[in-house]
Amino acid sequence: MSAGDEDAHPDVVPDCLRILHADDHLLAFDKPSGLLSVPGRGADKQDCLATRALAQWPDARIVHRLDQATSGVIVLARGLAMQRALSDAFAERRVDKRYIAIVDGWPDADAGTIDLPLQADWPNRPMQQVDRIGGKPAVTHWQVLSRTRATDGAPCTRLTLTPRTGRTHQLRVHLQAIGHPVLGDALYAPPAVQVRASRLLLHAESLVLAHPATSARLRIACPVPF
Repeated sequence: MSAGDEDAHPDVVPDCLRILHADDHLLAFDKPSGLLSVPGRGADKQDCLATRALAQWPDARIVHRLDQATSGVIVLARGLAMQRALSDAFAERRVDKRYIAIVDGWPDADAGTIDLPLQADWPNRPMQQVDRIGGKPAVTHWQVLSRTRATDGAPCTRLTLTPRTGRTHQLRVHLQAIGHPVLGDALYAPPAVQVRASRLLLHAESLVLAHPATSARLRIACPVPF
């Protein structure tokens, strides 16, 4: 970490949110798998990270989201001005995101880029699909960390993923499209791959961005739970 960097210090608050960073301008948490980022439809889907954060920080505002099944780093802004600044940073791709996943099979190469446009699969919402004609641009870089086997002996691979865009379900659809769905993925993996994990094995490991108030480089990270 270079001079002028800011670092994050984990903590835990009573509402079961693990704090990775908190200051007067932004908050970052380690979202557990299974917790919604924002409220869903219905009374049974009101518990979420955003609601829990609001209970302690009334000015907390959502900036980006993680899928319910995905764990890891998520950032919230404090106040409208910071929400605008952080939302612009994400939209303009000034935030470096790194994910870890365990996928089915062994890729032929050690690294690669998936450049496949994505669009909503409207008859099957919330699912997404590759659409080479009407889809929005979506790019994911991947690299092999290790090749191993699942408990049933099937080959699987731990990957690091660096998305250059932020489409809904981008990493999950991209990996499924190249024949390596994420273990435990109830939406995009075949049944035999779903049952190899009790949860989706996809984790937002780190974010690197310029602090919206100080411009200092801020890296926020949390350990991979699998």
